[in-house]
Amino acid sequence: MTDENKQTNIYLSKSLFIRGRQCHKSLYLHKYHPELKDDLSEPSISLLQAGMDVGIFARQLFPDGTEIPYDNLSFDEKLKMTQQEIDKGTSTLYEAAFSHNNVFIKADIFNRNNNTWELHEVKSGSYRQNHHLDDIAVQYYVISNAGYPISKASLVYINNQYVRNGDIEIDKLFRFEDVTDEVKEKQRFIEESLKDMREMLRGDIPEIDIGEQCNKKPACDFRGYCWQHIPEDSVLHLRGRKFNPFDLYRRGILRLRDIPLETLRKDQKIQAEAFLQKREYIDKEAIERFFDSLWYPLYFLDFETINPAIPLFDGTSPYKQIPFQYSLHYMENENAELRHFEFLAEPGIDPRLELLRKLLSEIPDRSCLLVYTHYEKRIMNLLASWFPKYQNEIKRRIDNMMDLSLPFQRKDFYHWQLKGSSSLKDVLPLLVPELSYQEMEISDGMMAMDAYREMCQITDLERKENIRKALLDYCKLDTLAMVKILEKLRQMI
Repeated sequence: MTDENKQTNIYLSKSLFIRGRQCHKSLYLHKYHPELKDDLSEPSISLLQAGMDVGIFARQLFPDGTEIPYDNLSFDEKLKMTQQEIDKGTSTLYEAAFSHNNVFIKADIFNRNNNTWELHEVKSGSYRQNHHLDDIAVQYYVISNAGYPISKASLVYINNQYVRNGDIEIDKLFRFEDVTDEVKEKQRFIEESLKDMREMLRGDIPEIDIGEQCNKKPACDFRGYCWQHIPEDSVLHLRGRKFNPFDLYRRGILRLRDIPLETLRKDQKIQAEAFLQKREYIDKEAIERFFDSLWYPLYFLDFETINPAIPLFDGTSPYKQIPFQYSLHYMENENAELRHFEFLAEPGIDPRLELLRKLLSEIPDRSCLLVYTHYEKRIMNLLASWFPKYQNEIKRRIDNMMDLSLPFQRKDFYHWQLKGSSSLKDVLPLLVPELSYQEMEISDGMMAMDAYREMCQITDLERKENIRKALLDYCKLDTLAMVKILEKLRQMI
């Protein structure tokens, strides 16, 4: 792009400002090389949709407002329509559009308060994140300088302590954080930041190396481009508590072979040596101790859940994990035939009590219950909190839970291709290559969550049945994977 085009084509928006605050290089690439972006992942699409759904729901806090349409209108048309509604005396606008200093923004909720206005920015989370204040501060900058005095600026969050009982109480579901004073204090900073960004955009691509900013929210979509120089044996794949691999990277240590191994903890040293030597690490005594902790009958449990921001059922809170499905493989003894139970809730109803009763009836009191990570334990504790009548029965199952991920977290077994991961999805193809999620319609928990939501919303019976089968197949593979991984560990000793 020529210098002349850069001089005359530098407009910014709220989202571009947030991007630039996180990383100038990301903003530059977005403006001039958008073709280098990563593909939008399924989790990213789901999060965007969830945020939009919460924003629309929050409008009930200020009902009977007028929405400025987003699609099929130019910036100028949105600005003109906003001005027309304000001139008519409309008291509440949703997605009101404003521009100042060639910065374009849309406000979630813009509410008239006598001769001034209130600005409310809705967030789908339950707490403030680092970029939230910049988000509303740049809106304040544009709107106030466009000639509309703002008496109050607030961030609106989901109240995750709210418990539904009957119809949603909109005033209790959301909470307001008045940030007016903080926003006013940032106005000079906003103006200087905009100036710095435009100056940067008039030059060449910024020489900004990768760093902690790459892992901050909102997620950067140029990671693939910026990280292309990172080799497979990078120190950035090292894992460990209170360990920042960028500390090594900034010292010029890029590859595992360049690290003084004596400076690493035991688990990191195992990871580094295994990769460098392209081998497996097996601590047979530790794996034997893990097997000694198990007993029969042996059950393998996996849940699938949804975590809606807007509580669906009485007694539930925002973002609480609600189980709608489980898979349960079991063996009565070491030589017994492998058997299977499963449950998938009918769409549109509260699945919790039916799921719990069926699960308790299928898992004997004294059986060993094998899970992968503590996720299932958290779900069982939630079920106990919702249904106190069953607390003792649930507690007995929880007391008998064992975690199959522990040998991999502790690196009792470690394969050089794991790159520090102990995830089931990473361990399975290395130990049991004949099992795979790759060709499945649903291949991870986020997809399962989205599929169940779709099943609850559609009326097409054939599509419902296809989703149901795909969900059952996916969840069943999760517990079958645990069975096969345990068999492989047994073979090692």
